[in-house]
Amino acid sequence: MNLPSLLLTQGDPAGIGPELALRAWLLRKEHALPPFAVLSDPAFLERVAQSQGWDVPIIAVETAQIPKVFPKALPVLPLSVSVAAQPGRPDAGAAASVVESIERAVQLVRQGAASALVTNPIAKHVLYEAGFRHPGHTEYLAALASEGTNETFHPVMMLWSEQLAVVPVTVHIPLANVPSALTTDLIVLTGRIVARELRERFGIANPRLALAGLNPHAGENGAMGAEDGGVIAPAIDILRQEGIEAAGPLPADTMFHARARSRYDAALAMYHDQALIPIKTIAFDEAVNVTLGLPFVRTSPDHGPAFDIAGQGIARPDSLIAAIKLAARLGSP
Repeated sequence: MNLPSLLLTQGDPAGIGPELALRAWLLRKEHALPPFAVLSDPAFLERVAQSQGWDVPIIAVETAQIPKVFPKALPVLPLSVSVAAQPGRPDAGAAASVVESIERAVQLVRQGAASALVTNPIAKHVLYEAGFRHPGHTEYLAALASEGTNETFHPVMMLWSEQLAVVPVTVHIPLANVPSALTTDLIVLTGRIVARELRERFGIANPRLALAGLNPHAGENGAMGAEDGGVIAPAIDILRQEGIEAAGPLPADTMFHARARSRYDAALAMYHDQALIPIKTIAFDEAVNVTLGLPFVRTSPDHGPAFDIAGQGIARPDSLIAAIKLAARLGSP
């Protein structure tokens, strides 16, 4: 059965997601991109293309038509609502289209109508104004994955590039809350998921994990904090007992130079910026957000909706193109 390779969600229509999807299609041959379709309002995408002077034919399709249409036009799976967003002007009135795009994409991927999901960026504060009750995009995907099942999924965010892959163990919480949120159980669970997915999806037979310390110098034997020896080190011992190659806790300030990176396949950082600063320094335009721990492949560009440059035609599609390529790679049988 000839299935479409990928589905792209619309993202916030007032952000750069729609124009990046259009540009990715325009660059499909140059980057040898697999067939993909966007879940959006075809008339809205036509207006975006026209506003930039881009020649992007758009055809409303059903999933089975995507591979045939993709070489000559951008396939779009129409939403049940129209979209009338203005670039750079986020509006809670567009929340229904954002949510529907995500929900339908997840449903189709779970049904086997596509091999993987690529999500364009959303603005959580806009969705909150419309009554959205999930902490974020990733948590919403995990909730959708659990619907109709008895399973609960623990999603893990990995930022991936050819040069570096990083995983923040705690993610979108205030820095002051990190020490209390960081537990041995959470580190072990995260390490297990990362090691499993590196084996099963990335094809790394014996994944090597490097775990950062929380404090300067990984705690300096307790002189600069008790978490490194009391929370992180026991987690590393458990992972090793389970046959997972795990090093640490390591001083975070010496983990990310080229020689250090050659010694591991993924770095587990203890908080958001400890993970994201190095990868955004090393691979700002090419890094991809990959959600591990879900029953389907989900990637996303490593940036937000960028309302400040939306509609200007200057947003770079590099990260979305990288996300499309990685989704195709991870979603292949």
